[in-house]
Amino acid sequence: MILGEWEVAAAEPGETPSGWRVATVPAWAPAREGDLDAFDWCFRTRFAAPPPAWNEEVVLCLDGLATIAEVRLNDVLILESASMFAAHALDVGALLREENHLAIRCRALAPRLAESRRPRARWRTLIAPGNLRFFRTAILGRAPGFAPGPPAVGPWRPVRLERPRGDVLEELSLQARVEGEDGVLRARATLRGAGEASPPRAAGIELTGPSGTHRAILEDGEAELRIRDVARWWPHTHGEPALHRVRVIADGEAVGAPRHVGFRTLTPGPPGHEVEVQGLSLHLNGVPVFARGAVWTPVPEAELRPTLERARDAGLNLIRVVGTATYESAAFHDLCDELGMLVWQDFMFANFDYPVADEGFRSAVGAEAREVLRAVGERPSTAVVCGGSEVEQQAAMWGAPLAEVRSELFADLLPRIVRESGTDAVWVPNAPCGGEVPFRTDRGVANYFGVGGYRRPLTDVRRAAVRFASECLALANVSDEPGLGPGAGVMRDAGADWDFADVRDFYLDLLYGAAASPERYEALSREVSGEVMAAVFGEWRRAGSACGGGIVLWLRDLAPGAGWGLLDSRGEPKAAFGHLARVLAPVAVWMTDEGQNGVAIHVANDTASPRSGRVRLALYRDLEHRVEEAVEPLELPPHSTLELRAEALLGRWVDVAYAFRFGAPGHDLVVASLENADGGGLISQAVLFPAGRPARAEAAAELGLRVETRAVEGGVEVKVATRRFAQGVRLAAPGFRPAEDAFPIEPGGERTVLLQGEGDFSGGVLSGANLAGSVRF
Repeated sequence: MILGEWEVAAAEPGETPSGWRVATVPAWAPAREGDLDAFDWCFRTRFAAPPPAWNEEVVLCLDGLATIAEVRLNDVLILESASMFAAHALDVGALLREENHLAIRCRALAPRLAESRRPRARWRTLIAPGNLRFFRTAILGRAPGFAPGPPAVGPWRPVRLERPRGDVLEELSLQARVEGEDGVLRARATLRGAGEASPPRAAGIELTGPSGTHRAILEDGEAELRIRDVARWWPHTHGEPALHRVRVIADGEAVGAPRHVGFRTLTPGPPGHEVEVQGLSLHLNGVPVFARGAVWTPVPEAELRPTLERARDAGLNLIRVVGTATYESAAFHDLCDELGMLVWQDFMFANFDYPVADEGFRSAVGAEAREVLRAVGERPSTAVVCGGSEVEQQAAMWGAPLAEVRSELFADLLPRIVRESGTDAVWVPNAPCGGEVPFRTDRGVANYFGVGGYRRPLTDVRRAAVRFASECLALANVSDEPGLGPGAGVMRDAGADWDFADVRDFYLDLLYGAAASPERYEALSREVSGEVMAAVFGEWRRAGSACGGGIVLWLRDLAPGAGWGLLDSRGEPKAAFGHLARVLAPVAVWMTDEGQNGVAIHVANDTASPRSGRVRLALYRDLEHRVEEAVEPLELPPHSTLELRAEALLGRWVDVAYAFRFGAPGHDLVVASLENADGGGLISQAVLFPAGRPARAEAAAELGLRVETRAVEGGVEVKVATRRFAQGVRLAAPGFRPAEDAFPIEPGGERTVLLQGEGDFSGGVLSGANLAGSVRF
């Protein structure tokens, strides 16, 4: 039973609360006005509960209380908690009445943050109040630059009353590994009888799934299964995320909730690979996986699936649960297992010099880390376990001696607990780390903002030689939320005299110059951040790159406006999402300008199946007239990335990149298309502008735009044809979402896009980066 009907009231620290009002639990915060940390927050609820039967227990489960909390049941103090990240399960059977009163009081954090504390920090940060380092609570909501509020206060995760009867599964540990082609599952289980019930007489485990059904007897609480030719778990970009269900059977009945396991191998790179030198190059089932991810921000439980599915649909295969936020729910990790999304799991440490020498702090952190690893360490989706975010970088940038930037917390305590847990996830001490200072881009794991926050040219991506980007880009991606323009909801680093709209404007000027006129500013602001992101990931994903992947900062905005998110605060994709989805698709084509070495065409097939197709290269003058074309058939092996050169396809030198500048350019648009072998269908397409991007917006008649619609199963199909090149084409219709967004249309070409949705279709609007106005359809 979930206890969801509550009242909440604020009180001055230590005073009696007043002004009770109805509240929803769980909730991120009880109110959104004022300084929530300045008050005690009190929650209360009443519930009926009959006394337990002879073979029954009553357990009160408090999955998360933020932050310093006292819990009373029927006026009896049953819990004092000092960590937002701790979950509690309390046997309350002896305290139950027919009518019960449950009260939670969360103490004001602000007075405690203002106290003088020891030991003093060896370095400081502007990201959040310095004394927050003493408290096990989220930085998110207390960071003025990127997450000013509200913070989590009160029961931010469910409060449940469970009444197990009969056999109780007290503990279950599952370790799935691969030996040769076989899967091996080792299980440890502890069972007992609830209340006065006797423990089960006979017990075993049962595994079912794509590899069949297998059973084994638990002997002294342990069992082992061997599954011949086991179906392996893959990230969705590279194969099927095959899961097997495991149940504990006692006296012929299933006990406890079923669990799922996945069989896969995981290494940080080839043999001898050192993360802090060569970075990350995740190898799953022996195959190198280019990891493309995004930093996760918390969402309501009902929005977990659609948010993760949209990340998957954008070609992302990794989610980072970052150290400034909170640990995620079992439902989140279940979905990542199911959807084939890898998880980079931070411990919740960021930027601070934590008081690891304090014995109470060490003990609390040890308990927290073990609980986290019990929850996620055995999951197939858990690929990386990381000490936290920017602690070593913060220390080094503050001026700490380089020999002291890694504290005992990340050098000994946490890695030892990770080793003891038995997880095969890759350990990363901190993000970033590696190199003579812990934020060099060509060593270890880096936070790369050269292109992005530091406003360097696109050529910096290759010069930086990033091995793995644990965070990157940070652009003010404009959303489509009504009434908000490019300047709304923009992030700003604490203490900076610029914000991330300034960063976006830098690239707008760099790529478009005078073409970014006031009347085109908003449309091109939407376009340019996506173009920059696609260019960066195209550099990293190509076959000649040593980069193992990158993680965009971040997936979804916390507030409306032009935040860092690929999705807005409603969970809706932005234009940048569409650009990134094309270059990150499991099967994709993209191009890089290699200067005097011409134009490189890159083709990837991440999937587990070979693909037959062809590459078609076309050059256009005046964004309309085709002057060159070449077609080459391709056989794409599974898990492969190829590189072709444009002049090799054309069979002669035509200065495709316009690098030599011999007179006026002979073409201003290069289009590379990956098509089905018979040319009957477009798989992926990329464009490149050797002489600069389109200089002006054109009317629909000038572009020769034609739009047709027809109803189909699952929505409305929209066919858009054009005579001239159309850039950044977008389709919007109330109640419908386009399957592709911000896409190009080749001169004389057409694209058919599904508007996904249900209900009556009342028409829509087509817009574009080089379209003056819009077109209704």
